Amino acid sequence: MTDARARKRFTKNRGALVGAVFVAMLLGFAVLAPMLAGHDPYASDFDHGVTSLGLPVGPSHEYWLGTDRLFRDELVRLAFGARISLIIAFAATFLATVIGALVGIVAGYYEGSRGLPVPLVTLVGFGASVALIIAGASPFFAYAATLAGVVVGAAGVATKSVWLTAGPRLNADTALMRLVDVGLSFPFLLLVMAVAAALDKTSTGAIFLTLGLTGWLGTARVVRAKTLQVRGLDFVVASRALGQPTWRIMLLHVLPNVAGPLIVIATSSVAQMILAESVLSYLGAGLSPPTPTWGRMLYEGQDSYLSAPWLLAAPAAAILMAVLGFNLVGEGLRDALDPRDA
Repeated sequence: MTDARARKRFTKNRGALVGAVFVAMLLGFAVLAPMLAGHDPYASDFDHGVTSLGLPVGPSHEYWLGTDRLFRDELVRLAFGARISLIIAFAATFLATVIGALVGIVAGYYEGSRGLPVPLVTLVGFGASVALIIAGASPFFAYAATLAGVVVGAAGVATKSVWLTAGPRLNADTALMRLVDVGLSFPFLLLVMAVAAALDKTSTGAIFLTLGLTGWLGTARVVRAKTLQVRGLDFVVASRALGQPTWRIMLLHVLPNVAGPLIVIATSSVAQMILAESVLSYLGAGLSPPTPTWGRMLYEGQDSYLSAPWLLAAPAAAILMAVLGFNLVGEGLRDALDPRDA
């Protein structure tokens, strides 16, 4: 009944419907436009894509959005850019949502509980990684030092080894939320740019990992707040009294009750990821040319806004429609899933 009422509220929300239409148009454009145009996004057409003055041709029956500065089909490149943006945005959103949900549920569930043991070897590994980064060593060795400390410490806890588990006790909620606070103290785009610039080679996988591993912080805080409400409900208390494992309670009882806010955050996060990927490409920290990306197309078109305004207008309109569409859908889902209206 609740699901039917939520769907009814969503369909009555005009803004949400407009956003859903924008998203559907964007997905259809990314899939169908290259097949309808039939041009190679990397091929220059020096026969039909150039005017007599040596400038890119404008919109015509052959090139619906004209050609770019290298006389390539602007429509096809825009569609391929949409594919790249959507793939990166969906993958990064999925990664950020999973990490944010995990951190938020664990932090909220253990809020106020007795601290967990933090093996001394784990702290040593973390300190070694910081020292290696300061010394200018490869990030691989820093990550390896941290991972080794965590693995050895976890093995010590599992085997109840006294010398491996020696160390302070730390509340999981306190530790995780302080980590979130530190991450949120950095502006999101600056943090993403710094991580992307540190990579030796920028690829689609590297960008989505960068966005995903830096985009979970806000999700974790929202999920933690919701978990604090859910863990005090009768069915959760009863499950704990019956001796159900903690992981089972989190998975079967807590997670389904925080899924609503998670869906809303994930939908709006897609828009943020599209915008972040476009900013990275615009500033030269994204995928390298000739790979078509919206941000790079926007950068290349700004110098020709008078002679070829479509080169600037096309990617700008695509970014605007994508971000607006996913934001409107997210707001519609928030209103539809709001328990106060249930």
